[in-house]
Amino acid sequence: MSRASRVQPDGSFLATPARGQFTGNRGILHDGSGNLGRARWRHKSWITCTVKPRPGRCPLPMAAPGHYTPLFFLDEAVACAAGHRPCAECRRQAYQAFKAAWAAAFGAAPLARHIDATLHAARIDPATRGQQRHRRPAHSLPTGSFILLDDQPHLVRDGAALPYSPFGYAAPRALPRGDATVLTPAPLIEVMRAGWRPVLNARDDRPSW
Repeated sequence: MSRASRVQPDGSFLATPARGQFTGNRGILHDGSGNLGRARWRHKSWITCTVKPRPGRCPLPMAAPGHYTPLFFLDEAVACAAGHRPCAECRRQAYQAFKAAWAAAFGAAPLARHIDATLHAARIDPATRGQQRHRRPAHSLPTGSFILLDDQPHLVRDGAALPYSPFGYAAPRALPRGDATVLTPAPLIEVMRAGWRPVLNARDDRPSW
């Protein structure tokens, strides 16, 4: 049975056999039986990692006691919408590009812990402990952003809105006129505007990893 480890653009967790292109973690979220508890993070360092085998890491997926809980994302744009940033260890090149864009957007190249603290303040609504959302003109958003359209997550890509599903994206729709509800945290929107681009899933791909 699939565990609810697939993270959605709206911050929810879903049980599905489709694993996607990236994994990541927020600490140990499961119990001794491998089941997720109520906690959705244990620290502020929410990272997006490669699914490729790495020395010292158990084969994915894993849910052994004492190990972090692997989370999965369709692509990096979904991970960003959920509030994650590239891992500085297993995706060093992507992290360095991300940090350079952060510096261009905010005028400084902070340490990872400062990035994480800024992202945490932007991604979590303190009243609900759920996803914090904001409003922006839809046509001003960079490729890789996520918005709500008809109460469903849509990827902004090349000036259009692509309906999201755990298995990929449907045919593009027109972006709404005026403001849209944005799921991607505001600092990540600015990093994308500064030139960094999350890795996007192919439109016709149906991942099953």
